[in-house]
Amino acid sequence: MNQIQRLGRATIDTLERLGRATLFLLRVLRATRTLTGRFRLVVQQVYSVGVMTLVIVLVSGLFVGFVLGLQGYNTLVRYGAESSLGLLVALSLTRELGPVVTALLFAGRAGSALAAEIGLMKTTEQLAGMEMMAVDPMERIVAPRFVAGVIAMPLLAAIFSVVGVFGGYLVGVGLMGVDGGLFWSQMRSGVGIYNDVLGGVVKSVVFGVIVTWIAVFEGYDAQPTAEGVGRATTRTVVTSSLAVLGLDFIMTALMMRGL
Repeated sequence: MNQIQRLGRATIDTLERLGRATLFLLRVLRATRTLTGRFRLVVQQVYSVGVMTLVIVLVSGLFVGFVLGLQGYNTLVRYGAESSLGLLVALSLTRELGPVVTALLFAGRAGSALAAEIGLMKTTEQLAGMEMMAVDPMERIVAPRFVAGVIAMPLLAAIFSVVGVFGGYLVGVGLMGVDGGLFWSQMRSGVGIYNDVLGGVVKSVVFGVIVTWIAVFEGYDAQPTAEGVGRATTRTVVTSSLAVLGLDFIMTALMMRGL
């Protein structure tokens, strides 16, 4: 088989897998209509994918804020604009770093866990057992995890941004001597609710949908072997990370064009 044939086969396989993933998403969205009477399942999964990811989000957000405060101050002080440090830190976090870094952390921790959990259920034939008992795995297993991921991701991104701003404040005001009043006043006057904060929220919601969709699909579609579950977990992290970075560029371009 020559290189052109390999490329054609890889393209066909990719399109076929994308089509199956799209049909899978439609099935999941249909199954979410049955969750109105199963709110407890969603709450349990929000704890599993959200609260259990909170520690790494808090620590990462704090240190990202530290780095932004340090690097931002060293850059702005050259132009006598160190009073704008709060604005720099807040815009960097709300527009880009908050949603993107949180999505990458979410994919690495929660996304891989979801894929491994569903893949293990398939390997041990728990999903097949549910179908034999007339219980739809989409409604009982997949849909609650999908909804929980979509809910948890924007909340984690907001927490990341808040903690990051606090970290930038500690470094800028406490370590570098920037005036605290100027730090907060510049941030309040320069950060817009619609253009900045709302844009970050939209990104985090989209990232939550994409990462959770990829995670549950890879787990549900995994080969029922230990090796298959491992490959599904790896694909979840890699594919989710690439999708987040690519979508971030597309959404940023669209948002900047709309400004």
